[in-house]
Amino acid sequence: MKNIKLVLIIVILTLAIVIAFLNKQDVETNLIFKTVKMPGILLILSTLGIGFLGGMITSSFLRKKSIKSKKE
Repeated sequence: MKNIKLVLIIVILTLAIVIAFLNKQDVETNLIFKTVKMPGILLILSTLGIGFLGGMITSSFLRKKSIKSKKE
């Protein structure tokens, strides 16, 4: 099962990097208070990184909650 997860992560990461490198033109991004113009590669990779960190944080909270409920 761990091998399947690892292969899936590698495939998704490779696809994301390939797609990011194909989008080098500038794009305008509307943030809450400001409009920012940046290369598409930067937007895609930063979004991927933020999503990864969010998933890791959520996973750690759920894991801690599961461990606490097993102890009780």
